[in-house]
Amino acid sequence: MDSALLIHRLHFAFTVTYHYLFPQLTMGLAPLIVVLKTLALWKHDDSYNRAARFWAKIFGINFVIGVVTGIPMEFQFGTNWSHFSRWAGGVIGQTLAMEGMFAFFLESTFLGLFLYGEKRLSPRLHWFSAFMVFAGSWLSGYFIVATDAWMQHPTGYVRMSDGTVQLQSFWQLVLNPWAGWQYAHNMTGAAITGSFVMAAVGAFYLLSRQHREQAQIFVRTGVIAALIFSVLQLFPTGDGQGRMIARHQPATLAGMEGLFRTQPGADLVIMGQPDVPQQKMDNPFVVPKMLSFLTYQRWNAEVRGLDAFPKEDRPENVELLYYSYHIMVGLGTIFIAIMIGATLLLWRNKLFNARWALWILMLSFPFPYIANTAGWITAEVGRQPWLVYGLLRTADGYSKMVSAGNGMFTLLGFMGMYTVLSFLFLFLIHREIDRGPDPAVPVKLQPPVYQPVLTEVR
Repeated sequence: MDSALLIHRLHFAFTVTYHYLFPQLTMGLAPLIVVLKTLALWKHDDSYNRAARFWAKIFGINFVIGVVTGIPMEFQFGTNWSHFSRWAGGVIGQTLAMEGMFAFFLESTFLGLFLYGEKRLSPRLHWFSAFMVFAGSWLSGYFIVATDAWMQHPTGYVRMSDGTVQLQSFWQLVLNPWAGWQYAHNMTGAAITGSFVMAAVGAFYLLSRQHREQAQIFVRTGVIAALIFSVLQLFPTGDGQGRMIARHQPATLAGMEGLFRTQPGADLVIMGQPDVPQQKMDNPFVVPKMLSFLTYQRWNAEVRGLDAFPKEDRPENVELLYYSYHIMVGLGTIFIAIMIGATLLLWRNKLFNARWALWILMLSFPFPYIANTAGWITAEVGRQPWLVYGLLRTADGYSKMVSAGNGMFTLLGFMGMYTVLSFLFLFLIHREIDRGPDPAVPVKLQPPVYQPVLTEVR
């Protein structure tokens, strides 16, 4: 691989991986904040308002850092991937522009109202501002996913005489069937992150005997939401995304599953180590014929292995693809197990006093970040060697005039800048968690008014 191409790929991989640490939490917290505001209206209980207010501050910090780290990626399309931008700009420019002009401004405008307008808006209007923040953040996510989905499964385009592509059908672009499943799978992953973080903070407060009322709300809301979204992550969103890959990117599926040879009744490899030079799996632990059934709903269906595709069209890094996919699936399974156990304890009114379970909830919060990152690595490494699947190879899309040295210089600069941002982010988050939710406002009781009693003297 050309050294400049490698640096450009590492550059964008670093910036997008770091950036997505923040949007996944904002997109995951947004629906939970709406739930808290809804419960506050329904139950006329200000404790839910205080919970929503606390998480709105966490949301705001993540939102700001996410914006700061997201802007450079827009410029990288021109600086590091100019050939791709020139070739595909007529298509992906539509969704990227709509994300910025509509979804981002919708989210940021109502976020300001939600953070600073509670005393000026009625309870219902304040709930509406929370809902619009949720709508804006999830709409923003859709436009970004639709852009990536077009690169995975291009639709609605036409080739021009100069070799570039232009948009032919706007609706085929935004309603790409790949985008539907990828979006559902991605957003459930973000919701899992938000739910685990909320439950972890609540568990921390319970373990440290602080803010007990609010902590119970955090744990209860986080655990129930995490269970729901963890199940949805497996089925139907994970299953639907897997079927799209099997239909449109069979070479990717073979790499994800470590299937080197085409075979009927293909086994599902639960654990093992791919030996790419020898084209085999070492120490495999398999479920017989399960891959055929999961892919085609037939036990003896033929599943194409890597040997069915030309070498130049196979995934470039089978080991990374295989391990990232299995990390994602393995962690997703663990999430379901953790939250089933926590839900059972919650149902039996034992969770808030089960310190061992609270420790598990508190220490589990980093793993959804790992699972989401592994999922995106699976998607992007699986698409290689294509930048736009079947149309434009990655080696043809980068900026040929930007040398490896220039790319490395800016990559090191970004690493330094993001290190500073990381310390700032951790400081701000630590400060908010240390402060905790706003204390309840005590109800001031009016002193009794004693009226003189006039008695008639006879």
